Amino acid sequence: CVTDHNSDNTTAMLREWLAAVGKDYHSVQWRVEEEPSSYPDELGPKHWSDQRYENLMRLKQEALTFAREQRADYILFVDTDSILTNNQTLKFLMAQNKSVVAPMLDSQTYYSNFWCGITPQGYYRRTADYFPTKNRQRLGCFAVPMVYATFLIDLRKEETSRLAFYPPHPTYSWSFDDIIVFAYSCQAAGVEVHVCNQQRFGYINVPVKAHQTLEDERVNFVHLTLEAMVDGPPMQRSRHISLLPKPLTKMGFDEIFLINLVRRPDRRRRMLDSLRELEIAPRVVDAVDGSALNSSDIKVLGVDLLPGYYDPFSGRTLTKGEVGCFLSHYNVWKEIAARGLERSVVFEDDVRFEAAGPGAARWLRFETFPRGRGGGRAAGRVACSGTPSPSVVASVFLPITRPRRWLPQPQVVGPPFSALSSPPSRALCLDLFSCVRSAFPSEDYKRHFAPRDLLVYSAHPLLVYPTHYAGDTNWLSDTETSTIWDDDSKKTGWNGSQKTLKDSRGGAGPSLRSAARDEL
Repeated sequence: CVTDHNSDNTTAMLREWLAAVGKDYHSVQWRVEEEPSSYPDELGPKHWSDQRYENLMRLKQEALTFAREQRADYILFVDTDSILTNNQTLKFLMAQNKSVVAPMLDSQTYYSNFWCGITPQGYYRRTADYFPTKNRQRLGCFAVPMVYATFLIDLRKEETSRLAFYPPHPTYSWSFDDIIVFAYSCQAAGVEVHVCNQQRFGYINVPVKAHQTLEDERVNFVHLTLEAMVDGPPMQRSRHISLLPKPLTKMGFDEIFLINLVRRPDRRRRMLDSLRELEIAPRVVDAVDGSALNSSDIKVLGVDLLPGYYDPFSGRTLTKGEVGCFLSHYNVWKEIAARGLERSVVFEDDVRFEAAGPGAARWLRFETFPRGRGGGRAAGRVACSGTPSPSVVASVFLPITRPRRWLPQPQVVGPPFSALSSPPSRALCLDLFSCVRSAFPSEDYKRHFAPRDLLVYSAHPLLVYPTHYAGDTNWLSDTETSTIWDDDSKKTGWNGSQKTLKDSRGGAGPSLRSAARDEL
């Protein structure tokens, strides 16, 4: 176990971990070099200079030589940006009987730990096989020109005796990079390399650019952790490492609401874990369960259904789930008005976060929108208070004036309260209500809602988006999968949905999302 050139608490964490688990190993060799903390030719902590690459190649070669001298049957390489969640990974790789084999690791982007193609000059080559493999549209162990981050070498096989990390092969002329050097070594030795994707093995953090910082990498890793909570399996912190609890805040807002159905405790747990990871302290509000409502319950609240209303996407009237959703948000609005809160955030329990979303939200100040003609506020850029994080890109806020199938989350709610404090006489699905109370063009709907001074904006690009879109695996909606509000015999689902947006590369999974999926 060797560690060097650290500018964080890596050494202390390794010491603590080894003190707890060292006895489980046949032997442990420990070597630490606290100084220097950087390389003379590096531009920053995330810049991979030639000296840094050489040091890493020498360390990997030292480990490979040690394994051969110990007459080990296998050697497993695992980089620190690989997080294995499947405790059967090693047994699985050994059972494949391959010379060099890697478990395919998932990330929050197109990135993974293998290439399907490589050019004669040692650069990445696009192939038709990468995305079907990455998205598990084809399953198995596949021959590839390169694997990295985590892989097993079978030292019992004669051809692997010719593999090396350092020095590079005498005919090597590609980039001075440990990954490329090893790929060339495999090619020169005639060793076939495989990647396997039949199971979920774990995750790999997307590397940051050379000019970025350790904080940028931390933000990336938090985002990967949040994505794993949605798509599973979630990452588990080692019980052998002690960590201080994270301080939770409201990000400068007066209140942060989280709406959740009591009968959805899994969603509540996942959102609370996600917000805790983001150091956000929410106030959980029990949602109104539309499935338990009837028309009398709704009228007692002073709310009735809009006459002649039909959903513009499905052609049906409101579902009980949509009524429950509307009333849940309405109850939060009433509390905001009663408490006189100037700036609040409202989350639902089925969102996932963009990497820079929480950081961007900390700097939003909505009172800075310029006012348009007639006193209405026009769309504008958000002015930030203080010094924004370098990882946060500026968002443009656009007014929503047309029906949306999904009201962008989270909502940031503030004065004026005329749209919030008095009950509307006609209920709509929340998405359409927000448009009608602002600048919706339909006269038939507008006459039921006065005054129409609700200001509704959406950030572009989005700061959060749905955990699943209609048609995705594990998609479930309590608003769509319901019954018509006044007829329990008429069940609703999502047939002929315009909401389902598949990725252009053929994958509907979240790891293959694109801007086209934002629905704005």
